[in-house]
Amino acid sequence: MTSIGGAEMVDWNLAVTTATRLVRPGPEITRDEARAVVAELREHAKTSERHVRAFTRMIPEGTAVDDTPVLVVDRAGWVKANVAGFRELLGPLLTTMRERRGSAPGGAVLGAVGGKVTGVELGMLLSFLSSRVLGQYETFAPVSRDLPGSAAGGGRLLLVAPNIVHVERELEVDPHDFRLWVCLHEETHRTQFTAVPWLRAHLEGEIQTFLGATDMDPMNVLERLREAAQSLVGARPDGERGEEGRSLVELVQTPEQREVLGRLTAVMSLLEGHADFVMDGVGPEVVPSVAEIREKFQTRRASGAGRLDAALRKLLGLDAKMRQYRDGERFVRAVVGQVGMDGFNRVWTSPNTLPTKSEIAKPADWVARVHRKGE
Repeated sequence: MTSIGGAEMVDWNLAVTTATRLVRPGPEITRDEARAVVAELREHAKTSERHVRAFTRMIPEGTAVDDTPVLVVDRAGWVKANVAGFRELLGPLLTTMRERRGSAPGGAVLGAVGGKVTGVELGMLLSFLSSRVLGQYETFAPVSRDLPGSAAGGGRLLLVAPNIVHVERELEVDPHDFRLWVCLHEETHRTQFTAVPWLRAHLEGEIQTFLGATDMDPMNVLERLREAAQSLVGARPDGERGEEGRSLVELVQTPEQREVLGRLTAVMSLLEGHADFVMDGVGPEVVPSVAEIREKFQTRRASGAGRLDAALRKLLGLDAKMRQYRDGERFVRAVVGQVGMDGFNRVWTSPNTLPTKSEIAKPADWVARVHRKGE
């Protein structure tokens, strides 16, 4: 895809190999217990679909939709799915960077080395993340034998079984309740993309616009990423502060990218906040210990797991992800409180009815814009 003399900008196979080699072992569990967990997660996913659709009213009962599969995976399976998604999304950008590099002296040699280095670095980041994700709606990876998707060409719900078991044990909560609670959140994302056909293409378009605004030399991009990684472990020479404390996204932004990022942040806040709102709305009726689970999980979200974990979360922008859950949930709750669920669902009408970043902070502005315009 991005080869020059056999070299690639990113060695994707090496990224998978590195991540799966470095990934932490999952919780101790017997084979029979593992089978039972997988079976229960699949059953909870089916149950959650019914509850989420009834609560959100995004898909009227009896409506035929382009459905997507539910895949219960381990950490290595999550890594492979996300590498496939990254490869699909980053293809156009890497092609452009390849062309810039190819015209530079020694470009092919740099590519051979840089692709390996970048593959290792991506693998290290994915190994870190693979033990923290409970579930994910993966929408960009192409359909393959090992990664089935919807008939439209992509999309599948991933439930990472070892991580769910690890967290339920860590929080000391009822495992059956916790598994259903997680499925309610993740099923909401599946419903969002299933019920809103234009959402996937819209997000992909915004991401491609963001990537297309990259105007830096490829070697400079790699160097800035490497500097950021060094700052995590104190490898930067004393007295050199540079770009410390900024996320990877912030490190490579141009002014055009910041504008796109504002729109993407608003959409992701909406999607995550809506999932939390639905999870809390359905939970009390079907998850007996939901109050205990919610309290313990929120504490875990806020605390992180030590200094290195906190640094990595900052570098990867995961602290921003936590704000998206909080700000988005407040937006959804306020709008539903003002105009009801059907009034809120106007948000899914088109890209023009999505909230802006400022409207996420001021829900009344979205209500005034969309409902006044609709009337």
